[in-house]
Amino acid sequence: EAIIARALRQVESSLDMTRIVGISATLPNFEDVATLLRVRPDKGLFFFDNSFRPVPLQQQYIGVTEKKAIKRFQLMNELCYEKCLEQAGRNQVLIFVHSRKETAKTARAVRDLALERGTLGRFLSDDSASREVLAEEAPLCRSPDLQELLQYGFACHHAGMTREDRSRVEELFDDGHVKVLVSTATLAWGVNLPAHTVIIKGTQVYNPEKGAWVELSPLDMMQMIGRAGRPQHDTEGEGIILTTHQELQYYLSLLNQQLPIESQLVPRLADNLNAEVVLGSVTSAKEGADWLGYTYLFVRMLRNPALYGASEAEARADELLEARRLDLVHAAALQLDRAGLVRFARRTGSIQATDLGRVAAHYYVGHETMSLYNDYLKPTLTDIEVFRLFALSKEFAHMGVREEEKAELLKLVERVPVPVKEAVDEPTCKVNVLLQAHISGLKLDGFALAADMVYVTQSAGRLLRALHEIALKRGWAALAHKLLGTCLMVDRRMWLAQTPLRQFRTARGEPVLPEDVIRKIEKKDFPWERLYDLQPHEIGELVRYPKMGKTIHRLVHQFPRLELAAHVQPITRTVLRIELTITPDFAFDHRVHGGAELFHVLVEDVDGEAILHHELFVLKAKFAEEDHTLTFTVPIADPLPPTCFVRAVSDRWLGAETVLPVSF
Repeated sequence: EAIIARALRQVESSLDMTRIVGISATLPNFEDVATLLRVRPDKGLFFFDNSFRPVPLQQQYIGVTEKKAIKRFQLMNELCYEKCLEQAGRNQVLIFVHSRKETAKTARAVRDLALERGTLGRFLSDDSASREVLAEEAPLCRSPDLQELLQYGFACHHAGMTREDRSRVEELFDDGHVKVLVSTATLAWGVNLPAHTVIIKGTQVYNPEKGAWVELSPLDMMQMIGRAGRPQHDTEGEGIILTTHQELQYYLSLLNQQLPIESQLVPRLADNLNAEVVLGSVTSAKEGADWLGYTYLFVRMLRNPALYGASEAEARADELLEARRLDLVHAAALQLDRAGLVRFARRTGSIQATDLGRVAAHYYVGHETMSLYNDYLKPTLTDIEVFRLFALSKEFAHMGVREEEKAELLKLVERVPVPVKEAVDEPTCKVNVLLQAHISGLKLDGFALAADMVYVTQSAGRLLRALHEIALKRGWAALAHKLLGTCLMVDRRMWLAQTPLRQFRTARGEPVLPEDVIRKIEKKDFPWERLYDLQPHEIGELVRYPKMGKTIHRLVHQFPRLELAAHVQPITRTVLRIELTITPDFAFDHRVHGGAELFHVLVEDVDGEAILHHELFVLKAKFAEEDHTLTFTVPIADPLPPTCFVRAVSDRWLGAETVLPVSF
């Protein structure tokens, strides 16, 4: 919504036309979206209903009245088995469940019932070739569940499995070797694998943000049911929905008179408003209300004012709901003001961005997380506290600790280098440990943990960069330095104590040096700076690997290194002018360094605590052999300190920094 609103306003202000094309499956109120995109209903709107479906769909709804969870569970398994048996030997069945663990459980339950009743033979293909394929493929799987199930013609599929396992299951199902596939909803959205019969087992899904079970969304439902019927093979498809008796009516009405899709902007209004304020397109509450007029929220508010908190009377009195939009913007601006992301003057309604707000918008960090950082950031944070603060981010608020993960987390807690104070069943401990396990390159056994680790590390880059930026803006030298180091440790997946040579990787992401050579260098505890003075044969002798001497020598001299020289000139008693000459002292190689290298140039006070000046220096490939000059003025305190330090730190390479003391 925010992007569309921004694009529409851009078109109006610059008269530079942008064409927006919207494509969606299963969207009941498509007219509203057409209104949002400014599409002409007669010319630009196309709608394909069920009559366009190549295979007609037969739907069954089964309501289970059993109240007790275990009995209900057994009954649903029994129903799944019966429905699968009806198709056994003729058609493939796709069963959708709503948790990863449930996939293997359901597949086992159906298989066990078939074993019990002696009908297992009907689920396997008659031809021996198919059985052989399954017998060959089963041992190759990483997942123990798949190894066990595949030989019977059953399989499971979910996002926690490895890429190879998922591809293998998809191929086997596509080729018709697997007869019953139990999957989570990810398969419905991501992979086009149709089956003759689709069963949706249960309609409650776990929502991590709410930490509770909620009813399946109509969109997911339509998407899953839509997988029934294979255009090339079937004359009809079959969709079966198993739900509790009290929800039966809801789903029947859903698919007959579909519920409209509503706007989801209100919960994220504060963050989107902040982005517009930082961009400069909203400078007051009035402009904020105008901006809301370009969103889907506004389109839906006009259609259904009561749902968005405007009464019928309000809607009649104020046709364009301007007062309601002002209220929404006012509430969001107050939230941002409390979090320190904007300055909001209530009397005049003006909204101005702050440094914190700019950082939040630039790194897509939510206002709650920013507010937390604002409260907890201190110039004296230790490594332990930096990792703890990262784990407290609201981005991970919904990450729970599953019972089966505790044992593995306990093992990891003992293996990671930075101590974790919290107990294993606390989510902050899990986030902290997963981040450190990522840096250490530890292998995880649990698939669910691996998926959570991806989530943590995807957010880690931007959250830590945001923390680094805040520290820079506040002029905290030691903390900014520590946080940049942490960012690079996550990017490079190595600790500061390890040798910088670990950062050299091939185009395919493999280390250039063999692991045993790197370990030898690290064991020697030889100072990194002194490697520059050695000849290739001396390096070869040092690591007792003469053949490697040349390679290591080349890498050491490709590692970014700058020589600094400064010329100082006082302008007044409290202002110094520094002319800094930067000489690159490394072999610039396109394959290693790309087109340019970025460095932070900082001037720090005598204690190394305050940043007196900060600027970015970009070293481009074509000027890599030349000297560069930066000139800047620095404020100094009275009485005169004995020295200050100029530090040049690489933005991409861990451990690439040069410090020059400047005395005056």
